[in-house]
Parts: sequence; structure tokens; C-alpha cells
Amino acid sequence: MLVKKPRYRVDLSHLQAICEANYLRLRRLMPAMAVQNELRIAVDADDGQHQMLIMRVLERCRYTTTMQLVHERRHDWLTPPSMEIRLYHDASMAEVVAAYNRRRFKGVYPYPNEQMLQPDEKYQLNSFLGEWLGYCQRYGQSAQPVVINP
Repeated sequence: MLVKKPRYRVDLSHLQAICEANYLRLRRLMPAMAVQNELRIAVDADDGQHQMLIMRVLERCRYTTTMQLVHERRHDWLTPPSMEIRLYHDASMAEVVAAYNRRRFKGVYPYPNEQMLQPDEKYQLNSFLGEWLGYCQRYGQSAQPVVINP
């Protein structure tokens, strides 16, 4: 007898908690986001080489800011990760809105699907963003002076 796997359901409160934590991490990494357009953070890798996280503001609106995060490392064989994140200042949340040439992620995807996305793709992307930012907070060094109050 074949046992059917239960359908994935979004845990909205947990997803919102991740987005709130990501908002705080981004604000700590780039406190002058309201006036600063780009921040480069050098992170030491296990192989002794420096990696660079580039945080770039793409758009500023009254209640939102859209940023691009690019992990810059020189490899011909590997495309570095890149994401667009929208910060909602009124809700104090940050959400991944684009990654690997895709925009607008659904809360749940049927599985299997043609794009090979996981049922919880949106959750996984936002969790990965949190891990990425946490790593940069622990091991990164800003190439520019940090301005606390512009």
C-alpha cells in the first residue's frame, strides 16, 4: 500500500519571524541604508581567500527599499548567489523577491514541477538569506566606515 505524503502547508508565523529577523540583520549590516547606495563586506573563506558580499540599494520608496545582494567570488565554473530583497519598513520585514533569475515566489509549489522548485521554496530562500546574513555578521568586515546616524 502506497502512503501518500501530507501536502506542505505554509507556517505563516514562522515565515514572518524569519522575515523580521532578516530585516534586523540587514539594518545592522547597513545602518545608513536610507542614504548609502552600496556596502561591500569582506568575508574570509576557509581557503584563506577573501569573498565579498555586495549590498546594493536598487530602489527607495516611502515604505519599502529594494536591495540586491551579490556574493562575489572569482570562479569560472560557478555562478555566485544573487538575490533581490524587499524591505518593508512599516512592517519591519525583509523578503526575498528574486533569486536565480526568478521573481515572485509562491508560498507553496506542487511537487514535482517543471522548474524543480521545492514545495517550500519561498521559506527556504528566506531561511538561506538569514543564514547568509548571519554569517556576514559574524565573520564579515566592512570595507567602508559604518555610519550609525547619517
